Amino acid sequence: MKLIIGSDHAGYTLKDAVCSYLRAKGHEVQDVGATFLPDGEMMDPSQRHYPLVAERVGTEVASGTDTRGILICGTGIGIGIAANKIPGIRAATCTNHFEVRYARLHNDINILCLGARILAPEFAFELCDLFLETPFEGGRHAMRVEMIRELEKKY
Repeated sequence: MKLIIGSDHAGYTLKDAVCSYLRAKGHEVQDVGATFLPDGEMMDPSQRHYPLVAERVGTEVASGTDTRGILICGTGIGIGIAANKIPGIRAATCTNHFEVRYARLHNDINILCLGARILAPEFAFELCDLFLETPFEGGRHAMRVEMIRELEKKY
């Protein structure tokens, strides 16, 4: 599985730690940092806004197969809101094991959003592991995920 990871300025340090952690575990990680625009151009340091990073990660996750993303900002909330504007993205801001587990089991999230000002790095690593290890349960939940896809098409 390919992982695309990005952050804004507030999440940069945690993003670097998460990237190192996941690479050490053998995962393929593409770090889009907090420095690039969606087209790959360098971003002016004063313009490192989370919606741009969310767009970069979201478009790559939505267009890839067997690809998931991790986005990090101060709270995980703003970057998650931005990511969810991209068709095909199901991003969830999670702060504990229960949220991550059920976001994967029931909602098949493809982007995990984390808050660097909320989570200690070691706890964030645990949440990332759970995000990557938990399968989508399918069944009645598959119908609901399909309903989300239909909403994206409708609007």
